[in-house]
Amino acid sequence: MGARSEALAKKFEGKAEEATQAFERLSEADWRKTTAAEKWTVGVVAHHIAVSHETLGNLIKAVAAGQGPNVPMDAIHAMNAKHAQEHASCTKAETIALHRKNAAAAATLVRGLDDSALEQSANVIAGMPPMSAGQLAGGLLVGHIDEHLKSIQATVGG
Repeated sequence: MGARSEALAKKFEGKAEEATQAFERLSEADWRKTTAAEKWTVGVVAHHIAVSHETLGNLIKAVAAGQGPNVPMDAIHAMNAKHAQEHASCTKAETIALHRKNAAAAATLVRGLDDSALEQSANVIAGMPPMSAGQLAGGLLVGHIDEHLKSIQATVGG
């Protein structure tokens, strides 16, 4: 909608494309390796990245509307652990397709925010300072990919 939201969306799309390329290069053996950081398989970490675009997009949308879930960190860890169990057998093809779909939707959502929406803030994680929708879009959305992609790369050596 504005120059700032466009810049945030482009930044995210660049990081999402980097992840897509990394996922595509993974061998089946790589897919089954366990990461040191998350203690999940590379495939589960990739699936976590893919599914999180939607989750984080919904969070950005809520904060842009002035609503904050104020979620306890323990609840986030429990949700992530449940996801890891439920998607232990995810395939590379399904994960890449989900990643592309959810990344496109998140980028569209960010592009649709005007400057006033980007400035809205709310308590997102219990015990942490409030975050603005712009901070979530420019930091968390991109940083989440970056953090987990580095873990995958450290695991597979690439």
